[in-house]
Amino acid sequence: MKPPYEITSSISEKRGEVNANLLDRPSPKLRKQNRIKTIHSSLKIEGNTLTEKQITTLLENKKVIGPKKDILEVLNAIKIYENLEGYNPSNKNSFLKAHKDLMKGLIKNAGKYRNQSVGIIKVSKVEHLAPPLDNVPYLMKDLFQYLQKSDEIALIKSCVFHYEMEFIHPFIDGNGRMGRLWQTLILIEKHPIFEFLPFENLISNDQEKYYKALAESDKSGTSTKFIEYMLKVIEISISELLDFNNRTMNEKDRLEYYVSLNQIEFNRKDYMDIFKDISSATASRDLRKGVELGLFEKRGEKNKTTYRLK
Repeated sequence: MKPPYEITSSISEKRGEVNANLLDRPSPKLRKQNRIKTIHSSLKIEGNTLTEKQITTLLENKKVIGPKKDILEVLNAIKIYENLEGYNPSNKNSFLKAHKDLMKGLIKNAGKYRNQSVGIIKVSKVEHLAPPLDNVPYLMKDLFQYLQKSDEIALIKSCVFHYEMEFIHPFIDGNGRMGRLWQTLILIEKHPIFEFLPFENLISNDQEKYYKALAESDKSGTSTKFIEYMLKVIEISISELLDFNNRTMNEKDRLEYYVSLNQIEFNRKDYMDIFKDISSATASRDLRKGVELGLFEKRGEKNKTTYRLK
């Protein structure tokens, strides 16, 4: 059964803006920075106290001082986000495996649906009472069938899945981070550029709007309000990425970006084809610096010069 939501004019407009922004954008050298932001923001929403600097240190396989639980949450998340291609967003078993990997050592029965009734309480008031535990397997089965069979675009389906999963609350713990992770996976499958968009950072910066959108959708019985909220978050994230792409790049930026393209062998013309606004003299200086830094090695002389990535 299709989850209840409406494609309002507001959603249609934002969907069009996001789709337009996704066209013909190169993948920037942002994987590491945005992975750190994503992990930090998603776990911060759940109360994790580690800083971006500490997460960077853990990502570099170094030790940090902090609460054992917080460190384990980050280490688990690092493994997940370093192996996103290992999860199939349309597969229930892959979903359960991701929860097991994400919550390993943090809760009992990680990777299994909850075996008790749950609710969300704020200030002694029940904000949300999740469906009965016996309904969880059937509701999640329906939700995955929607992912697999619906003709709706990935942007909308990702938002719907995020909201409906939060509503069902299939796990004892880890529902929030799983909802955000799975929305990312659904989007990446259709638009790989989403690997570079830490929209969790925007959610973390104003959590009240996130929870308000969830609550309004709960109250209305449809995910429309949450879809509108998430599309706006995605739109802002893409705008920030476009701003990054359009900024003036310096020598270091250009070299880092070119290395990230993993072009094994190339010449100066190939380099200038990527950075069309630089002169041949600037390209030569960049490439000379790249050789000095050990990023690639030079072969041949003059117009027969080529470079090979190390």
